[in-house]
Amino acid sequence: MTTGEGGTASDLTTPLMMLERMWLIRAFEERCSRLYADGEVPGLLHLGIGQEGVAVGLASVLHRDDQLFGGHRAHAHAVARGADIDRLLAEICGRATGYCGGKGGSMHISAPEVGFMTATGVVAGNIALALGAALANHDAENGAVAVAVFGDGAGQAGAFHETLNIASLWQMPLLFVCENNGYAEFSPLSAHTKVERLSRHAETYGIPAVTVDGNDTYAVRTAAAEAVAHVRSGEGPAFLECLTYRLRGHYEGDPGKYRDSDELKEWREKDPIPRFIESADLGAQTDAAEAAARARVERAAEAALAAPQPDPSELLTDVVAAA
Repeated sequence: MTTGEGGTASDLTTPLMMLERMWLIRAFEERCSRLYADGEVPGLLHLGIGQEGVAVGLASVLHRDDQLFGGHRAHAHAVARGADIDRLLAEICGRATGYCGGKGGSMHISAPEVGFMTATGVVAGNIALALGAALANHDAENGAVAVAVFGDGAGQAGAFHETLNIASLWQMPLLFVCENNGYAEFSPLSAHTKVERLSRHAETYGIPAVTVDGNDTYAVRTAAAEAVAHVRSGEGPAFLECLTYRLRGHYEGDPGKYRDSDELKEWREKDPIPRFIESADLGAQTDAAEAAARARVERAAEAALAAPQPDPSELLTDVVAAA
């Protein structure tokens, strides 16, 4: 559906559609995990299982021509925005049919046709990129919003603070979304900052900020809608901090000895998918949504495994040399 000025609205317009997308993300990442264990995924793999509520709640209020920039744990946001999971899974498996021809992999996925601009393995590296998109939107007066999604570990990076300052100073149409899952790699938040809530940094720069329960998809949706409306109206940037938790390690194979088993158990009970199912009251549709998602992902996995590796002749294509 179209919304006139501001572009095409999200396709996540009903509770069932939101649940279907959350199940698609969960099934996708669980299949990625198994493919990694089978040796089909090169490099490192960072999964966001347990954080689906943030991705879907946010995506449900964005327009198609809004631009989202993810970090190294960004599969959920690409799928939430509507990326083609055949091409996405092929990319993660390093196959030629992937979004980047199999040469980018898990941390460098891109699906610009649905407003997922890029992911990056550089912590906080995407934040300044989003500022550039916001500047372009501001100058073009096109009503689009740029979104930077990052973890709590990025809060100590220089680019984070520099971007907050410039976005506030120039009143850029930029939404900062912090997925605060309590850990920067293996270090708890308390080990690398005295600031308990990352939203306080935004307030320092005069940016309106709110902290919400990131495992409550409706709470994320409501807060994101208000933040996006503020940004889209031309009133400058906004900051949304979502308190969540990754149920897997920092990377696949991470032994996770830095986390207490009771902590993990507590957060499993806050899993955003069962919480959404309970609040949405969708009845028998919930089982059908999960089954359909898992079947769809299995087809994508079969297609990825049948796809060829990139040809050696492609090694130097898509490489830009600095002048």
